[in-house]
Amino acid sequence: MRFYKELIKGLWKENPVFRIVLGMCPILAITTSVNNAIGMGLAAMFVLVCSNTAVAAVRNIVPDKVRIPCYIVIIATFVTVVDLLMNAFTHDLHKALGIFIPLIVVNCIILGRAEAFARKNSVWLSIADGIGMGIGFTLALIVVAAVREILGNATLLGYAVGHYQVTLLMILPPGGFLTLGCLLALMNQIQASIALHSKRAYVPPPTLDCRHCMICKWGAEEDG
Repeated sequence: MRFYKELIKGLWKENPVFRIVLGMCPILAITTSVNNAIGMGLAAMFVLVCSNTAVAAVRNIVPDKVRIPCYIVIIATFVTVVDLLMNAFTHDLHKALGIFIPLIVVNCIILGRAEAFARKNSVWLSIADGIGMGIGFTLALIVVAAVREILGNATLLGYAVGHYQVTLLMILPPGGFLTLGCLLALMNQIQASIALHSKRAYVPPPTLDCRHCMICKWGAEEDG
């Protein structure tokens, strides 16, 4: 039951993009096509699952004072693996994603899950958390990319979806901000509607934002 709960929480309740608002760099930069979104999502999920597993496995032997550098080394190792694999087997996609594959090392979702979850839970639950958050991140990338590709290129997965006047703005950087903002507003409206249907007030969880992430808390404790 706990495994299933951790597996599905990243799909909606704690979606890393639409609820916690992390991973904004790839969301805004590479979502001009669904192909790019799928590639980035799968790469990030691989790193997330592997790093969560490794962090959970060594959590009892890594001293607290050096845990963040250790986690970064672990994450960087798996990012290097996925970078080399993508370059070898999906070279065109690797070339399209460019610098954003190595930048997975500093993706707040990866380090945030290692610090907030994997270091406190078993390997089994950490795998579930990694898969769930990875799928949630991938789905968010795909949704944003689908909207931008359809409106900006009149294509989906590279195939034409109709003949209409495209909006070039949608595949330019401002289009990423507009699309993300509209989707965040839509998700909040859905949450509010669900709460209204249940006859209760909708109050966004105060802990599900960047200001309350475990990395920031850890930094504050070190400064104190």
